[in-house]
Amino acid sequence: MPLENVRLETVRRRRCAVVGLGARARLFTEALAGPYADRIELVGFCDVNAHRMAVHNDWLAADHPGREPVPEYAAEDFELMLREERVDLVVVCSVDRTHDHYIVRALEAGCDVVTEKPMTTDATRARRILDAQRRTGREVRVAFNYRYNPVHSAVRQCIAAGEIGEVGSVHFEWLLDLRHGADYFRRWHRDKANSGGLMVHKATHHFDLVNWWLGTSPETVFAQGGLFFYGESAGRRRGLARSYTRAHGVPAADGDPFAVRLADSPVLRSLYLDAEGEDGYHRDQNVFGPGVSIEDDMAVLVRYASGVTLTYHLTAYAPWEGYRVSFNGSSGRLELLVEETTWVRPDVVGSEGSSPVMHGSAVGEEAGRTELLLRRFWEPPREVKVATGEGGHGGGDVRMLADLFGSRTGDPDDLGRAADAVDGARSLVTGLAANRSFETGAVVRARDLLDV
Repeated sequence: MPLENVRLETVRRRRCAVVGLGARARLFTEALAGPYADRIELVGFCDVNAHRMAVHNDWLAADHPGREPVPEYAAEDFELMLREERVDLVVVCSVDRTHDHYIVRALEAGCDVVTEKPMTTDATRARRILDAQRRTGREVRVAFNYRYNPVHSAVRQCIAAGEIGEVGSVHFEWLLDLRHGADYFRRWHRDKANSGGLMVHKATHHFDLVNWWLGTSPETVFAQGGLFFYGESAGRRRGLARSYTRAHGVPAADGDPFAVRLADSPVLRSLYLDAEGEDGYHRDQNVFGPGVSIEDDMAVLVRYASGVTLTYHLTAYAPWEGYRVSFNGSSGRLELLVEETTWVRPDVVGSEGSSPVMHGSAVGEEAGRTELLLRRFWEPPREVKVATGEGGHGGGDVRMLADLFGSRTGDPDDLGRAADAVDGARSLVTGLAANRSFETGAVVRARDLLDV
């Protein structure tokens, strides 16, 4: 065919806006302005705080000289932004309790949505999202990066291949260390009205993994939990309490290993300390001060539709960070151990170049090991070798971003890692039922809270 008769078609870049420009949003803004800029155009920022939007624009300008600033919109102008910038895709990284507000309005405006986990914080909000998604037919994707971690993919493959036969039970223990765990008690997450507590904000990751690994849904949940280590009462009882509300500029916080030092971290200073004048949000609250309404030690028992039982425990004050998961099957047992950190240096929180949460190479000498062990009946144990990924969440972040923003024309996702609004709701219901069980002391039927 002559060249002049060949029709050259260009694919229009999708127009994307990000709402909620805190620290987590940087994962998405850097990806959209960098490796996926040829497919997606970053056309809008939306936040309650103009300073934080300006910081993200400064970071993008430093990484991409000559780039025009992303247009910035106040939170109350979200729908105006969608219209003026002709937005196709919205990435939601705002405070958890506000996710449904932005997701529903974006869907109704004809946009697709990528939302950070948890999808939302209660059953009413989840139903609003599910109803809006069904009504509009638009796409909702939940950013469950742990599904994309290579070792988690290997677990799913082993179970699907029948390596341990039919799964009868799962034991899952997750430990948050004194750096990462404490951080939930310094910021807005400490108020259960904002985050749903760690059963929702954090454990939704873990409950989603179990749903995905086993291909099932929770039926009944019984749980017990409380505030054992953090909070005002526990701090006084153990002599850990100090007389400050927030750490910055307060002598009482000097030498406190639980205090985050915003001024010593360029990222935390620019994104939070320098932004306080607009909204009064303090990123460095006292973990042993008043106002903590979430739990830090939680035990959960779940029965799934498949008949599998799960025993789960989340501890937010451990000396090391990581998790153990064991699957008991009719032909053997599969055991996963991940040591994200083996200990915590008391002087690293908020120090130059550090973060209260560290992953990948940033952990350095504190990093531990990852081991996946297959123990089949009548056979010696065999380690399943898995190449661990680089970057955040064991390589899960970079793989998730490729799936969310890449071409989607490569190999099919045989593992079913892409999570939609139903997956988001299904991951929530275990934590919501656990919270209800904390309050009532009773077994809770998941379907009574949210029928997914």
